[in-house]
Amino acid sequence: MTYVIAQPCTDVKDKACIEECPVDCIYEGQRALYVHPDECVDCGACEPVCPVEAIFYEDDVPEQWAAYRAVNVEFFDELGSPGGAAQLGLIGRDHPTVAEQPVPAA
Repeated sequence: MTYVIAQPCTDVKDKACIEECPVDCIYEGQRALYVHPDECVDCGACEPVCPVEAIFYEDDVPEQWAAYRAVNVEFFDELGSPGGAAQLGLIGRDHPTVAEQPVPAA
């Protein structure tokens, strides 16, 4: 099992979760953050620091954001398992589910 970052993170990317993650498994996409399912050690450090409450244990993702279980997995289909987000920095793309969301008005 792993943690999942859901829709409330889109266009927020506070990154407090990145600072708390002891294994560097939270990667930054263009508009959202993603938990690498193979690198996450299920410690839960990220969940309480998220200011928009976008992080859930996989079994606890609310039904309206259930698709984000797959979003977090599929984001890494091309990327594989790089072994840590810090070495990559910003990844200039998002999962299609995130990319297709309307951009909020400024």
